[in-house]
Amino acid sequence: MSFQTLIDVADLARLAGQDDVLICDCRFDLGDPDAGRRAYQAGHIPGAIYVDLEHDLSAAPNGSNGRHPLPDRKAFGARMAAQGVRQDGLVVAYDTSGGYYASRLWWMLRWAGHGQVAVLDGGLEAWTQSGRSLEEGDHQAPAGDFRASAEPQMPITDVTGIEANIADGALFVVDARTAERFAGAPHPLDDASGHIPGAGNRFWQNNLGPDGRFKAAEALAAEFSALLAARSPKTIVHQCGSGVTATHNLLAMEIAGLSGSRLYPGSWSEWTSDPRRPIARD
Repeated sequence: MSFQTLIDVADLARLAGQDDVLICDCRFDLGDPDAGRRAYQAGHIPGAIYVDLEHDLSAAPNGSNGRHPLPDRKAFGARMAAQGVRQDGLVVAYDTSGGYYASRLWWMLRWAGHGQVAVLDGGLEAWTQSGRSLEEGDHQAPAGDFRASAEPQMPITDVTGIEANIADGALFVVDARTAERFAGAPHPLDDASGHIPGAGNRFWQNNLGPDGRFKAAEALAAEFSALLAARSPKTIVHQCGSGVTATHNLLAMEIAGLSGSRLYPGSWSEWTSDPRRPIARD
């Protein structure tokens, strides 16, 4: 069975423990960067390793490249191999935030050329609500053999492309932040308020149903199609505050069968690092 977007608890429980299945706990808290690891050590899906947003899934910010810039792709591939990712194995990512952080690992592994990677639908809550147990402490998987592909397998657009798009409008930027932040409400994470001119808004949590699981593919397709207004998915660029929740919208579009959209990794935190870049407010 192929898993390239989501996996449910029953399938994960059936596959967990196999040598070619790596489970990754991606819990994180932007306000307390050590909280995710503490929570992992207190109780995680048996056999899961911990993957840290800032140490494993981001390069060091330099003040002009956003809060969570992408690392070098080959270096990221090597880091994931050291943590147990196998070239032909399955990687399952989960968190307790509706896929907020797990989708970042999903997208980055796809970007690096890994085909079999999925987010646990419903996250850790779905696992525990099904009556399944957790284990405490740390777990380290044997090193894997994954190597990043020669070329990126998921497209990106850098800040230069976004700047050029202000004039030509060939791309449609979709902002995953709340409607309030998009409209210009101040937020402690933002250096400036508002949005990239011409962007539309799709709050990432709108991809989830009341149970914390992703909406059905048909519902997601209808909602995104209404926003995109007949634009090709290949002309869509996703952004958020720092390139994390934007990947949730990317995942949702893949679930919906709307493949080919791009990520703007630097997102709002990079855009606002230069006061000369224009800002729109609604």
